[in-house]
Amino acid sequence: MLVSNNTEVHRMSRFLLALAAGASLIAAPAVAHDHKAKGAKGNIVGIASSSPDHKTLVAAVKAADLVSTLASGGPFTVFAPTDAAFTKLPAGTVDTLLLPANKSSLQQVLTYHVVSGKVTASQLISQIQAGGGKASLTTVEGSPLVATVEGGKVVLTDEKGGKATVVATDLAASNGVVHVTDAVSIPS
Repeated sequence: MLVSNNTEVHRMSRFLLALAAGASLIAAPAVAHDHKAKGAKGNIVGIASSSPDHKTLVAAVKAADLVSTLASGGPFTVFAPTDAAFTKLPAGTVDTLLLPANKSSLQQVLTYHVVSGKVTASQLISQIQAGGGKASLTTVEGSPLVATVEGGKVVLTDEKGGKATVVATDLAASNGVVHVTDAVSIPS
């Protein structure tokens, strides 16, 4: 989805900021661990920038010109793929997305990892239960991610059928919450 107006640019920027911040909050993956927020440790972008496991995500947010937008407002829920998640993509995919000519495609992929509002792990589990085993999350990009529980873990299924397991939850930021994933979700 291409950005069509300033409101979309602002939403996308806030999403990517939240995504970047969430990436840097990861200290040690904890599958389905319910971290108790003891106060936000900065916004999503600042947190992601300090994470050793989210260098690719931070580079992507910068290449998409979403840093300043994502450092503002919220709240957002970000499903932040680790560097290892990006290495699972086909060879050359990340380098291609980081090219200036592909900025709109990069923005589309990044905003597919962001949901408006703050959705904690327990709230997401409740949504899955209330939905008969699945919850459809509308992303900032505009397309859905489907959340289910498989083997006791929350799994996100993208529009192409790809699956990303949530490996750490409830990482608090001043402008939302971050959940870490082991794969990159791709919109159609």
